[in-house]
Amino acid sequence: MQIIPAIDLERGRSRVVSWPGAAAGIGAPTDRPEVIAERFVAQGARLVHLVDFEGARNGSPANLEAIGRIASRVAVPIQVAGGLEHPDHIRLAFAAGATRIVLSMAIVEQPEVLRDCVAVAGDWLGVGLDPRPERLAAFPWRRSRIPTLDELVGELSDQGVRRFVLSHGGHEPDVDLLRGIVASVDADVLVAGGVTDLDGMQRLRDTGIHGLILGQALLSGAIDFPAALEAVA
Repeated sequence: MQIIPAIDLERGRSRVVSWPGAAAGIGAPTDRPEVIAERFVAQGARLVHLVDFEGARNGSPANLEAIGRIASRVAVPIQVAGGLEHPDHIRLAFAAGATRIVLSMAIVEQPEVLRDCVAVAGDWLGVGLDPRPERLAAFPWRRSRIPTLDELVGELSDQGVRRFVLSHGGHEPDVDLLRGIVASVDADVLVAGGVTDLDGMQRLRDTGIHGLILGQALLSGAIDFPAALEAVA
């Protein structure tokens, strides 16, 4: 299982200042995303996850320049989410240096757009879902019946989606649910957040998921990145 550092982008900067050595008073804080990404890659990151917050709000990419700066400084894949729910937006992100794309859950009710996005991104396209039942129920579905998470993952997989990012909004992930999804679909399953310690990471590793995306916990130093890599090795 990979531990994947996440950087939230806004106005070309990281929304969270990175200072892993704050508790010990070592190192220096920075909100420059290219510097943060370099630090993580130097420590062993094999993938960097970027969230374009402005892009998500506006419905189109807003931090392409920052993505380009990061891509020019690190030699690992860059996964980008936020404001990419159109094939032309995906093309812009790829041109900036992104190598993987994550669409929002809104795409599940736009099968024709999803088809076009898959045509552009292929196996490098993922969809972000919130697995909590109450969040699925609250989604503005156009269909007559609310699908279960298993049904939704299967449906998207049939449409060519080969990567799923399950975001728990700070809640601890349901390991039994994750284990079932991993066993049922031929796709990479990533979890975003919901883990606060190394024991939690090891429980997720044992479900068979492919990666755990962590942002503030790593940026603040609450979870030590090298220690996390060692814990799930």
